[in-house]
Amino acid sequence: MSCALCSAETPLVAYEVAGAPDGQDASILICATCADQIAGVPDPNHMRCLSSAMWSENPAVQVLSARLLARLSDHDWARDLSEQLWLDDETRAWVDVVPAASDHRDSNGAPLKQGDNVVLIKDLPVKGAGFTAKRGTAVRNISLVADNPEHIEGRVEGQRIVILTKFVKKK
Repeated sequence: MSCALCSAETPLVAYEVAGAPDGQDASILICATCADQIAGVPDPNHMRCLSSAMWSENPAVQVLSARLLARLSDHDWARDLSEQLWLDDETRAWVDVVPAASDHRDSNGAPLKQGDNVVLIKDLPVKGAGFTAKRGTAVRNISLVADNPEHIEGRVEGQRIVILTKFVKKK
């Protein structure tokens, strides 16, 4: 068997695609690399595999591909693939579902939604980027990490980073 996203022939882990309609099988098998990409900031080079995964006959793979392409919308190739992706109405509705478990809230408990603006409440060292995001830095137009209510994504100093919601407050 191979990874449902990148087709790697490595050990696989079960991944549950959140928000599935009743009766829909939402479990797929993916490699550890893809699982790490989903949980963190996706590597655009690795995620180019979505150009073939998005055409899978498995709706769960289609949904996950669409969600990852949306997270990579800063890249022209990902926007192009999103525009090419055709999904039936039920599958499209599943893509747009933000499960109740994905209740993103800032440090004060205020609900966060896609596109909100937040401010960092603590200096945060950015791993792998070599800088510290300073307290008071505004992060505009955030993205919610669909499968983890404690993570959001945003741009700080031109870098797209994952930020823990407990370190931000809504503007």
